[in-house]
Amino acid sequence: MSSLLNIRSVLWIAFFAAILLSWAMMYMMAISMDLDLIGRPGEMGAAMAVMDPRMPMDMPMARFGPLFAMWAIMMAAMMLPTMIPTLRSYEDLMASANGTRAGWLGVLLGYSVVWVGFAALITAVQLGLLFGGVVDMLGIAKSIWVSAGLLIVVGLFQFSRVKEMCHGVCHSPMMYFVGHWKTGFQGGLRMGLGLGAFCVGCCWGFMALGFVGGVMSLLWMGLATVFMILEKLPSVGHIVTKPMGVALITAGLALPAWANL
Repeated sequence: MSSLLNIRSVLWIAFFAAILLSWAMMYMMAISMDLDLIGRPGEMGAAMAVMDPRMPMDMPMARFGPLFAMWAIMMAAMMLPTMIPTLRSYEDLMASANGTRAGWLGVLLGYSVVWVGFAALITAVQLGLLFGGVVDMLGIAKSIWVSAGLLIVVGLFQFSRVKEMCHGVCHSPMMYFVGHWKTGFQGGLRMGLGLGAFCVGCCWGFMALGFVGGVMSLLWMGLATVFMILEKLPSVGHIVTKPMGVALITAGLALPAWANL
């Protein structure tokens, strides 16, 4: 029993260390791009923002590899904290349903694989928007109308059936485990992949809002992370989704007027 407790402690410490490391790396990346807390560029960042990605010079944020690495680290920083209730739910089933620590790792790996895949997808989207002139080199939409439209779309999604279905799984992972229970590492991996897919379906909009506030904005990352954690908490998750939709739609409608003041 003591050895099992020690293994559990080591794994949880490593899990939280990965979260802290991810946030530290994002902070260092923001500093290196000359961005403050809210993603507002200084002189160097402002110069970077107006660069044309077709210029004959090395621009890491205009290449898939560095941009994908940034998004993958961002996924770890933002999404790993939201997985704590899921991992705790799996632990609750370890004694009663023959779960194992290997299965716990499988769930974590499967979940992470899906979000890394989403990081690759949104990297491709950002590059398309960059070379299409929709966002600048810092990933911020150039048009206030694009930002407003994105806020409204994500706000409306909060009321959709897809959001309701995906949020239901993310909000109650125990029910998903009970209905899809598989033992061992491979079983945990399969369940993690399923949970990750539902989580992407639930939270993709908050990632897309990075194009409004700046994909390297630590303030946006922090607020989005806090809200996604709240959505997954059993006690409050079901009451925050639609009010957030109202807030996003209101912000989208008000943004053009605010920009003209």
